[in-house]
Amino acid sequence: MMRSCLLAVLVLFAGVACAEKPQRTWGGNAPAPEFPAGLDWLNTGGEALSLDELRGKVVLLDFWTYGCINCFHIIPDLERLEAKYPDTLVVIGVHSAKFESEGETANIRRMVARYGLAHPVVNDRDYRIWKAYGARAWPTLALVDPEGNYVGAVAGEGHYELLDEAIGGLVAEFGQEGKLDRTPLELEIEDPVPASALLRFPGKVLADEAGGRLFIADSNAHRIVETDLDGRIRRVFGTGEPGLADGAAAEARFNYPQGMALADDTLYVADTRNHALRAVALDGGRVTTVAGTGEKAYQTAERGPARDTGLNSPWDVLWLDDVLYIAMAGQHQLWAYDPEAAEVRVFAGSRREELRDGGLTQAGFNQPSGLATDGQRLFVADSEASAIRSVTRGEEARVTTLVGTGLFDFGDKDGRGDEVRLQHPLAVAWRAGTVYLADTYNGKIKRLDPESLTVTTLATGFDEPGGLSIAGERLYVADTNHHAIKVVALPGGEVSTLELTDPDDLLLARNDQD
Repeated sequence: MMRSCLLAVLVLFAGVACAEKPQRTWGGNAPAPEFPAGLDWLNTGGEALSLDELRGKVVLLDFWTYGCINCFHIIPDLERLEAKYPDTLVVIGVHSAKFESEGETANIRRMVARYGLAHPVVNDRDYRIWKAYGARAWPTLALVDPEGNYVGAVAGEGHYELLDEAIGGLVAEFGQEGKLDRTPLELEIEDPVPASALLRFPGKVLADEAGGRLFIADSNAHRIVETDLDGRIRRVFGTGEPGLADGAAAEARFNYPQGMALADDTLYVADTRNHALRAVALDGGRVTTVAGTGEKAYQTAERGPARDTGLNSPWDVLWLDDVLYIAMAGQHQLWAYDPEAAEVRVFAGSRREELRDGGLTQAGFNQPSGLATDGQRLFVADSEASAIRSVTRGEEARVTTLVGTGLFDFGDKDGRGDEVRLQHPLAVAWRAGTVYLADTYNGKIKRLDPESLTVTTLATGFDEPGGLSIAGERLYVADTNHHAIKVVALPGGEVSTLELTDPDDLLLARNDQD
């Protein structure tokens, strides 16, 4: 049975076991399984690839599923390897879906664009390649030598050095024998975003009813957009280019920002790919980094100085009682940032990826990605377990599952308690006794009564909605794959699109870059 993303690493490379030999041999001894016919390919113009036609190349197969945070984490390593071996290495993403929605080619196409993948991707929705290579975890990386022989595989994160050594060894060996093909592989990188779209895969949204303003994490444009509640664009924070740079609104850089929280006149931002927390001073627009080092770190310490402690894919933030709570998706925990002490600390979660209730540090989370509060409890969208959790504070603090039953229990079923099935929810919002949730992979907005544990569908027709926020009778939705902000009227559920207007051409710079 397939297990979660955090399996222990299995190192199978032949060369590692031969360190005592005077000359290491990296090549494989048996033919690698060929790709089956009839699969959908992306970034190739629809043309299927074969290992036979890739003879002369080192081929690295990346077995992934797009909702998995660990698969997300290894993308920078793949990019580094592609840059280092541009004419000898071919990375092929083998997408073997966990969730039903992830198996649809159209959804994979959009995620390939969201993640900026510039290599071939094949939809292995029936696990044919997965089974042929004996994969058991997301991600798994399998290496094929230039003669088409299987070299070995590793599972999980953190294998750049090993992969670099193995690929470098193969390039040196086969290069000496004149068996490398340095001809560039012709690709057709797909971009499904309409040219007319003002936003690019917006991930989260934050409505400020008192201030009459709306903040949009325009995630794939690497910026924060401020509008009024009717969609008139007021300001843009960030250049639109990915990076980690503090400074004025027009100079600062973000990288795939997601959740936001408002504390007085400071907007906190979960800067996800920078593994950092940013603070936007709204009175002047200056952006500063307040937590994180800019590098991903799997933390074992319980607390540390905010600027010196590495974070792990913060996906959402929530301000409550002078503390900024953090959904630390990559760490499977909730953290807290104390601005006064300039410190970050663990708030809840054992670091184990599991659906386990209990005391704060005994309970397990599964890629928490959305936060909301009723002023006392925290509500958590626990994405990989398709669950909604409740977290109390104080002496009797406890994590409780409201709906959701396990990492591989998902679907689309309203009801009560354990009979409810969701599919990878990414966001929650609270209003008047009801938790609103983005049932992301089902493309729906649903309501949860946290007392009766009853779930009902409120609105449909979304495409992987990732963010929710409420102002008055309007529920704002970051409809990510539609590149839009939708508005759901409460309590009835009527859906409309927020028409963004940009009279001062504040988004023009990003559109020109596209």
